[in-house]
Amino acid sequence: MLDHAAIMELRTRDVVSWSERDVMLYALGVGMGADPMDEDELPFVYERGLKVLPTFPIVPTFAGGPLFRIGLDTRTLLHGEQAVTLHGPMPASGRGVVDGRMLGAWDKGVGKGAVFAQEKILRLDGNPEPLATVVTTAFGRSEGGFGGATDGQPEPHPVPDRAPDLSLEMPTTPSQALLYRHSGDLNPLHADPAAARAAGFPRPILHGLCTYAITARAVLAACCDYRPECILHHQARFSAPVFPGETITVDLWIDGDAVSFQARVEARDVVVVRNGLSRLSGEAAR
Repeated sequence: MLDHAAIMELRTRDVVSWSERDVMLYALGVGMGADPMDEDELPFVYERGLKVLPTFPIVPTFAGGPLFRIGLDTRTLLHGEQAVTLHGPMPASGRGVVDGRMLGAWDKGVGKGAVFAQEKILRLDGNPEPLATVVTTAFGRSEGGFGGATDGQPEPHPVPDRAPDLSLEMPTTPSQALLYRHSGDLNPLHADPAAARAAGFPRPILHGLCTYAITARAVLAACCDYRPECILHHQARFSAPVFPGETITVDLWIDGDAVSFQARVEARDVVVVRNGLSRLSGEAAR
């Protein structure tokens, strides 16, 4: 049986590093540079004047953390939400530490599952100030009824009740998951057809974190003139998987420095990301 008090006391610290190669590989994995003549996207995949995608902090903070020390049944664990907050410019290479703690463990009841949220703070070596905060929320379908908190879970961001201001089509490639996995998530569900079938899918699915980054690419293109420093925060809730090769349509609602979004696969008439929110700096392009 899970112990709520013990869960909330969990703390971790991991030493991390990343290189320009990691930055470029991540950008390629989320679809940047598909057109080598696109001079807006080229700086994200080319070392000359290299730019760092605002969702890149996911890569150095991916491994470790308290969430997987709880003892959850990973066979029934779903990635629920993801958020990245940037507190300063992300360097193209660096070393640092990642401090992790649990933000919450909410019990939905026996047979109804439970929600777990962890926070990871990335700091550069020699600098006590946070560089990025990464929050991951997971839904454990098998963990309901362990005696955790029953309320207090943050409400999802509401998308405006009007037609989107913009919609961007973001293609993916059939091999995209095979490339993205080299940024750290080696789950065979995203590469091995047998593993995908065992999980109930007809073929390997795209990483949720890849879809998440694709929604940030849409905001970057539509609202920021490809300037990554304009995105200060990016959060989203996952609602359905994407299959590599599908086109993701990202709907955007722009209200000052807040950009709400959702993502859908029109070919299957399914919404894959809901309740999305990007917070932009005052310098963001419109």
